[in-house]
Amino acid sequence: MLHHEPLIPPRYIYPPEPWRWVEKQFYPKLLVQMETLFSTANGYLGMRGVFEEGSPIGQNGTFINGFYESWPIVYAEEAYGFARTGQTIVNATDSKIIRLYVDDEPFYLPTANLLKFERSLDMQNGTLDREVLWQTPSGKQVSIRSRRLVSFEHRHLAAISYEVTILNAKAPIVISSEMHYDASARASEGDPRLAKGFKERVLLPEHYWVKDRRIILSHITRNSRMTLACGVDHEFETKSPYSYESQCSEDDGKVVFSVDAQPGVPIRLVKYMTYHTSDHFPAQELCERAERTLDRAITHGFDNLLVSQRQYLDDFWDRSDLKIEGDPHAPSDTIELMQQVLRFNLFHVFQASARSEGGGVPAKGLTSHAYEGNYFWDMEIYLQPFLTYTSPRIAKNLLLFRYSILDKARQRAREVNQDGALFPWRTINGEEASAYYAAGTAQYHINADIIYALKKYVDITGDDEFLLNEGAEMLVETARMWYSLGFFSKRVAGQFCIHGVTGPDEYNAVVNNNTYTNLMARENLWYAASTVEMLRDRHPDWFIALVDKTKLKLSEVKNWRKAADNMYLPFDERLKIHIQHDTFLDEKVWDFENTPPDKYPLLLHFHPLVIYRHQVIKQADIVLAMFLLGDKFSPEQKRHNFDYYDPLTTGDSSLSVSIQSIVSAEIGYLEQATEYAKYAVLMDLGDVAGNVKDGCHIAAMGGTWMVAVYGFAGMRDYNGHLSFHPKLPEIVKRLRFPLTIQGQRLEVDIQGTTATYLLQQGTQLAISHQGKDIQLLEGIPVTVELKPVLELKGELIKSSWPSDPTFNPNKQDD
Repeated sequence: MLHHEPLIPPRYIYPPEPWRWVEKQFYPKLLVQMETLFSTANGYLGMRGVFEEGSPIGQNGTFINGFYESWPIVYAEEAYGFARTGQTIVNATDSKIIRLYVDDEPFYLPTANLLKFERSLDMQNGTLDREVLWQTPSGKQVSIRSRRLVSFEHRHLAAISYEVTILNAKAPIVISSEMHYDASARASEGDPRLAKGFKERVLLPEHYWVKDRRIILSHITRNSRMTLACGVDHEFETKSPYSYESQCSEDDGKVVFSVDAQPGVPIRLVKYMTYHTSDHFPAQELCERAERTLDRAITHGFDNLLVSQRQYLDDFWDRSDLKIEGDPHAPSDTIELMQQVLRFNLFHVFQASARSEGGGVPAKGLTSHAYEGNYFWDMEIYLQPFLTYTSPRIAKNLLLFRYSILDKARQRAREVNQDGALFPWRTINGEEASAYYAAGTAQYHINADIIYALKKYVDITGDDEFLLNEGAEMLVETARMWYSLGFFSKRVAGQFCIHGVTGPDEYNAVVNNNTYTNLMARENLWYAASTVEMLRDRHPDWFIALVDKTKLKLSEVKNWRKAADNMYLPFDERLKIHIQHDTFLDEKVWDFENTPPDKYPLLLHFHPLVIYRHQVIKQADIVLAMFLLGDKFSPEQKRHNFDYYDPLTTGDSSLSVSIQSIVSAEIGYLEQATEYAKYAVLMDLGDVAGNVKDGCHIAAMGGTWMVAVYGFAGMRDYNGHLSFHPKLPEIVKRLRFPLTIQGQRLEVDIQGTTATYLLQQGTQLAISHQGKDIQLLEGIPVTVELKPVLELKGELIKSSWPSDPTFNPNKQDD
């Protein structure tokens, strides 16, 4: 159930192009939304797409992944084990500002007479480009061309090329390159999804100096005591006479270039910007690092940055691109828009994750400080599949971040009276930062989500070394948590129950036996038991090391397996459905018919207790379980479950529609799958949720890759074995994409009535297509026929159900 239509921006202003997101005229109505969509980032450093001139601005922002301020969480009533400290990403010093004055009049877009305007986010070159022709009131025509990038190769570096040419007259021109820390902070205005405002300034000045055209500022956060150094330096080139002066203070700096501009003579400023942060090194050292970064930038130049940026992205697109072709009878711009949107989403996922070493991926990436810049389960469930198959290095880095906070997860488990480790529901530094435990701490499924991603990563990459070094320890501690959390209940014949949890659906909080949680916990327990037994049998040295680190006892492993084998999964025999949680069917169905569209999302208009008393779903829960663990459901169960739960799902979460599309396609509802896919891919460019001004929905963007690959290409990867059951929507006639499996490159090409599988790099790979096993050898394409969708509907559901009649979904896979 969805309550918003995609709001496609007018195409004469935002035309579909396959490799660029383009704005053809200055369009103030969408100013704030475009600041989000034109953001540039590299996973460490992010800059919202505001104009260089510093105004107009809706929401400015320069964000550094993991650079946060902490604050005490204040409760009206305290309770044991509540999270104590919140963490909010800091809006850092803004170094993007380049102000332009002609005849001492400022260039100001809202009042400027623009003879030409084009701005574009170039997804092949990784740049934000703008070209403007401004006619001043006196008739002077000024060409302004800018190009901005946040470097993928050089993690701490961004740059802007800003070129001004007066075309038909001479004039005094002033270009003021500035940096500024804004001590004010926007409050959340009652929306819990937005960032906290601070009453006191967050960044306290440490050092500042200016050397010729170089400025260095450093600060330290008031509470978290993290240090920041920001520096800028400049190249300036023109054949017209010019001079410059530089100045700085503790929060500001500027280098002002004054030019006697001659007609037709270009003036080019290149501004290099660097950021360094730390939670333990002093500001002085970071200033020295900033100086070194700027020295290298000046030495190598802007053109070198452009070359390395293109090379980085060429490699990314070679591993990641989703290519589509459409019905030749359909409007041409429809497929162009679809291609543009798919690439736009993947590009932003890459911008959010590429250089996130040592940290996670915030829910909004680095396009906003909404959700405080915290990391959630989104990383593992919605981003890791894409990254594992296209950028396994990044996928591993995110798992290593989780491993790096394992000790804090152990501490958190003790705080909530559990054994083992409990990973935080939301965090930056590894500590739980959720102030509302019912929809935060109670989401214990975060543990199983992380382990699910870990298992998929190991299965697909073959990185057994990671499993031995880090993964096994994570498995032991998460399994311990599950075993201590649950119990064997006499009420349900001694089966293992887990009470007092919240599943993915936050509209059903602190419930007993959430089916998603129980299923995922079971997988976690099985995987932990089998991994420990594998180490004992095959890698005794690693096993001894693991026992030393964790004080593991083999009796624990036996208990984990017993709990998993006897996991309770609530099921209603009359309706033939899995029950979302024990009492879900006892609740009243939400009155959707009499809930007007302006009352969504429900969380902003109804008290949580009202929502909790009803059958209403914010995020796909059972349906998500059927996607992630599809081999644990029968065909009939999938259809019955979907038919029951889908109408209860509100569309209040951007995370649902991609999953709804994938499962719709699997059970044969192709038209419904296509409709959900439309909402999924347009979540940001179509502003489906009405809040893109507050940042991109990075997890939903990752979900669009899953819609294409898991949904319409029908890929499933249970225990690392790939199978495909393609079923393209009517408008799409061809879909092509690469996958990286065990270090090998597989190219999948689905078109018309055939699918072609080519092992482009590697030796051999076993897959299956519509139930038929295929052995692929390097360089030899295999083309197979597709069964018509109408014939496949009955078989389609069976595709994820093993053909072995002895298969029991309640027992562990081999």
